Amino acid sequence: MNAVSPLTTNPSCSISFPYAAQVSLANLPGGDLSWLVDGRSRAMAGFAELGLPSQKVEEWRYSNLSPLANTDFTAPELTAADLVRAEINERFGEMKSMARLVFVNGWLDGASSELTNLPVGVRVLGLADAIAEESDLLKTHFCDSFEQYDHALALLNSALTADGCLVILEQEVELELELLFIATPDGGTPAYHPRISILVGAGSRLSLREQHATLSSHVYWSNSVTNIKLDENARMCHYRLQEESSHSWLTSWTKVRAARAAFYDNFIVATGGRYSRNEIEVALEGEGAGCDLSGGFMLMGEQKIDNRLRVDHAAPNCISRQSYKGVLDERAHGVFQAKTVVRRDAQRTDGNQLSRALLLSPEAVMDAKPELEIYADDVKCSHGATVGELDGEQLFYLRARGIDEASARNLLIAAFLEEHVQSITEEAACEWLASAVTGWIARRERERAT
Repeated sequence: MNAVSPLTTNPSCSISFPYAAQVSLANLPGGDLSWLVDGRSRAMAGFAELGLPSQKVEEWRYSNLSPLANTDFTAPELTAADLVRAEINERFGEMKSMARLVFVNGWLDGASSELTNLPVGVRVLGLADAIAEESDLLKTHFCDSFEQYDHALALLNSALTADGCLVILEQEVELELELLFIATPDGGTPAYHPRISILVGAGSRLSLREQHATLSSHVYWSNSVTNIKLDENARMCHYRLQEESSHSWLTSWTKVRAARAAFYDNFIVATGGRYSRNEIEVALEGEGAGCDLSGGFMLMGEQKIDNRLRVDHAAPNCISRQSYKGVLDERAHGVFQAKTVVRRDAQRTDGNQLSRALLLSPEAVMDAKPELEIYADDVKCSHGATVGELDGEQLFYLRARGIDEASARNLLIAAFLEEHVQSITEEAACEWLASAVTGWIARRERERAT
């Protein structure tokens, strides 16, 4: 893998992607660090060999990336934030009470960010500062991804990432942090590849709100990678809201390593995007570690979302939950791919998977593929999936009490989703994501009325 080429060595399982070969690695940050330059080159060569995965690859069988490959993406303008900063502050300024990083078309906007008064023992650095101040620490995290040759989009991110952040929590500290990713029209079709590295020390707690939004309707692609390492007894609550343009592409890969008694709590609400791919991989490496991967998605039109979850139980007495609910209208398509692996030494594992989908149209589609791969004897694991319509008896009950049909349907849709959101223990995060549910229902009604 020494030559970089848009062509692939396995055309039957891959899609050529000329965009990747058109980006100059020399213009990316860290050009004076040999390990980073060499790593980017290896990653790009790895991607050139793999190409975009086709539907012949089992984990991508539900996703057609050919339209992505046929889009002429461009490098985003660094100055885009200057043109929309006032609009960003007006629309998203209510969350500025907590620490926040704002990224505009993949670039960190320091003027809209807020990092004052961070707790002692906490460091939050943009990628440029991380390269300058924490090169050795960053090297450890980047080098892991350089070797992820089985994940094409993670390799592409490693090669082309221009900005991102490094979050460090030492032992026994707490932090609330917001990451805001904003897409803006910049005269092209921007593609960006943010890289987030998070280190949570022993006994520390991180509450992270991550929001993806757009200020206009246009074509763009966000391909993000997040690496998370939780030390002993650490806890991270990761809340994510996706409200992109209906023409956008969003692909994200989150990789978590949890030490003894550490816990990772993730909840995603997705309402936007032409295509979204959310991948979360959690390795429960220490005894008593756990994770809860939950989410809700609400799609209409031609929107599609592919949720792929993988939990690796590598130690005993670990617990995992994977639970997603989706509402699909018109010709929308939802996917739930969940896999739980229980290794031989991971005795007394407790794992559960559940997918529930509500179809509002006969043309909507839901694919569910829960998997259990178990090598231990003493385990408690289960999985299930349901797909259905609105309950006719419940609808009749509401209509009989004077509620019109449209309002009755909306009440049942809201109840289906909000029941899931109410499982979030942090009140502010619960209200934040619940408002996205009600906002989507209201937007759906407006579009149906036009």
